[in-house]
Amino acid sequence: MDPVTDNRAPEPLTEYAQRLAHRVRAFDRRRPLLWDLPFTGFWVTAALIDYTGGGWRNNAHQLDVPGWLLLTLSLGLSVPLLRRRTHPGAALATTAPFALLNAWTGAALQAALLQLVLVYHLALRRPLRDLWWATALVIGPVLLSAFRHGEGTWDQQIGSHLMSITVAALIGVTVRTRRDYTEALEDRARRLETERDQQAQLATAAERARIAREMHDIIGHNLSVITGLADGGRYAAAKSPDRAAQALDAIATTSRQALTELRRLLDVLREEERQQADLTPQPGLTDLAPLLDGVRSAGLPVSTTTHGSPSLPPGRQLTVYRVIQEALTNTLKHGGPDATAHIELSYEEKAAVTVTITDTGNGSSTEGTSRTSRTSRSGRGLPGMRERTALYGGTLEAGPRPHPEQGWRVRLRLPEESPQ
Repeated sequence: MDPVTDNRAPEPLTEYAQRLAHRVRAFDRRRPLLWDLPFTGFWVTAALIDYTGGGWRNNAHQLDVPGWLLLTLSLGLSVPLLRRRTHPGAALATTAPFALLNAWTGAALQAALLQLVLVYHLALRRPLRDLWWATALVIGPVLLSAFRHGEGTWDQQIGSHLMSITVAALIGVTVRTRRDYTEALEDRARRLETERDQQAQLATAAERARIAREMHDIIGHNLSVITGLADGGRYAAAKSPDRAAQALDAIATTSRQALTELRRLLDVLREEERQQADLTPQPGLTDLAPLLDGVRSAGLPVSTTTHGSPSLPPGRQLTVYRVIQEALTNTLKHGGPDATAHIELSYEEKAAVTVTITDTGNGSSTEGTSRTSRTSRSGRGLPGMRERTALYGGTLEAGPRPHPEQGWRVRLRLPEESPQ
């Protein structure tokens, strides 16, 4: 079965066993002596029982070995197991003299087989090249016993011990491979979780930046229009009440439009209405006419020239709309009372487009400094326009018009759309 497509949840008993094994391993790593002491104590007790009960006589080559020596050999072959996990090589080297003495005296204590436990831990925890000298340490007493006491054939004794060493080493290597594989999977899972969290944070930051740009464009433009209408209505109130009433109507219309766009944007942040809400306000080229009408009603005359027929996808339409909106908003703020604006749109093939917005602002140093400073601030004016343009590999130029002309020019260029 394909492990990628097998999404079945683990059985409850299996999941419980996995959790229990994980807890046991974690507890053992924190307090290793709580397991090492009973384990070592068991084999020390078994070695002492073999000595005190006389079981060693069944395999011994010499029966007249002193009791104190048998006790020393039993402890020397079993007590080093306490260090089998932390220092398996040192523990095996510690048992080597006792194993040689055990073979030389002919006692042939069964505790000598505990060296296979140390071989297992050596294969589990140390480089595999250490198995060569470990094998020599374990085989040495066998060769000495065969040479000194000469019971059984050499190939039988050496072959059986080599087989035992090989089995112990293979078990250690197998457990080690499985452990390393599990650790690699756990490490990969941790890295994937970290990467997932980082991707989520990046996506959140990008979404916040996008919402900030939209909020700036919506609020900044509409408030500039409302401010212009309010100033015009205030001047007209004394001389022409009808013009003042028209300005108030235009302010109400612009405010409603701004509230509608803000509701559509903020609905994205409401989780319970995510399915019903539009994911983002998406004004396009068809919304340019109401935009220009609002700007004109705020007191800024705007003319347009169009070349070609528009055939832009929604994303590019939004970029064009927002750039025009930001440029006109800046003209309302900085252009002065007698400024005019002109928009030239050139549509080309494969969704390429060039937009040039020029105005005839007063061209004073204060106005130029005010606009230029927007490009270096951390705000959302011209930097936001450049961010939108960069999404499509385009270019955005903004600066004063060449002398002797007065005013400001913004030029947007979006190249041809790349084929998917």
